[in-house]
Amino acid sequence: MDSRAGAAAWRSRAVCGTEYSWCRAAPGGTGTSVIALRLSRGGAAAEAAVRALQNAHPVLRAHLRGTPSSPTLAFPSSAPQLSLAPQPSVLDFHSLLEREINRNPWAAAAPEPDGAPVLFAALYELPPPAGGAALFILIHTAVCDRAASEALLSELLALLGGAGVGDPEVKRETAAVEAGLEKRIRKKDARKPLWVRGVDMVGYSIDGLRASTLPFEETGTARSTKMVRLRLDREDTTRLLDACEENGVRLCSAMAAATMLAARQSKNSGQQETYSVATLINCREFLEPPLNDHNVGFFYSAVINTHKINREGGLWALAKRCHDAYSNAKNNKKHLTDIRDLNFLMCRAIENPQLTTASALRTSLVSVFEEPATFDVSGLQSKAGVEDYVCCATVHGIGPSISVFDSIRDGGLDCACMYPSPLHSRRQIQEVLDKVKIILHEGSNPSDELMT
Repeated sequence: MDSRAGAAAWRSRAVCGTEYSWCRAAPGGTGTSVIALRLSRGGAAAEAAVRALQNAHPVLRAHLRGTPSSPTLAFPSSAPQLSLAPQPSVLDFHSLLEREINRNPWAAAAPEPDGAPVLFAALYELPPPAGGAALFILIHTAVCDRAASEALLSELLALLGGAGVGDPEVKRETAAVEAGLEKRIRKKDARKPLWVRGVDMVGYSIDGLRASTLPFEETGTARSTKMVRLRLDREDTTRLLDACEENGVRLCSAMAAATMLAARQSKNSGQQETYSVATLINCREFLEPPLNDHNVGFFYSAVINTHKINREGGLWALAKRCHDAYSNAKNNKKHLTDIRDLNFLMCRAIENPQLTTASALRTSLVSVFEEPATFDVSGLQSKAGVEDYVCCATVHGIGPSISVFDSIRDGGLDCACMYPSPLHSRRQIQEVLDKVKIILHEGSNPSDELMT
């Protein structure tokens, strides 16, 4: 993009409350969304594909201007001239992903006159014997939530496979250019009496203070986000989803319950534990007018619940408690009325880390998404020459101990589980997730007594 373009070529607006929270979080490490692809062949088409995404979604060519405490979003009228020269690398795909996700271009002390772009991309040549290439797209979370990342990934696969972006009606969507989440919620759905807001704020604060966490390993060191993957094959995934349906819960509640049980088991203690779970909800359908997932921006909210876990608890009883807790909150529209409260508390924790346990900035044990991403793209993936892909985000500034980005890929469960290191170690998280996998496997077996 030509930074010498006149002022008339730019359109700008103030960020909304949720976008502001991500602008405050990003310099500390939380607030980078990543789309990562491992390509079986060179990435010659990658540059054109990323440019096409920016042409289709004007919010992806936005710049963040001002400071993290007083930001604005500025949108140029034309897409930037992105250049993706492949760089040789000695690292494998996983190691590159962990390096790229922690490359924080928004933490710079002296921003450019036009501000920092919300999108950065990098292309690497992978070493033998695997070879191929790796494409990484880093997007500021203020303009790209989980559903948007999934939609962009699908569009990217189509572009790399030789197709277009898709439906002409979404080729130049401008929802996030025009207004953020809070401006799009119906007033009757966001209304909340002042005294109720005060009671809820106190409740969230007290619940946060009494909640347990995974043990912290190194608290006073610089942190980064790392990833461990949890996978189930198609047969085990089918059994798990069938068990969820039989027990009247969503997959997210089963994942949250299994994680809490695994965390409880890892402590080898007879004491009852209290854990917090953040369930992230896509609000597009509740907005006025409703949006679809191709409307790139940040349109998620969170429902936070605490649960007491003891030795006798079983998977499905706890999963039902998780399901009922967030469903009741959602039925009462707390995913819409509490957005302002949670944004306020998030910013206060960023400013005062000592308000959280061991100043760790952990807001919950685990965060899960209400709906998993579902991809049935094996044919398109083959055409695009994509051997693996991951959509995830950073969590090491402020966030949960484990953030589960779950997807169903051609029938199999694939979760990218992000965690802050060295606050937690890879060994520690791997052990917890190994327990999660065992709990889910045993709970999905029809002969298991937990099903009764």
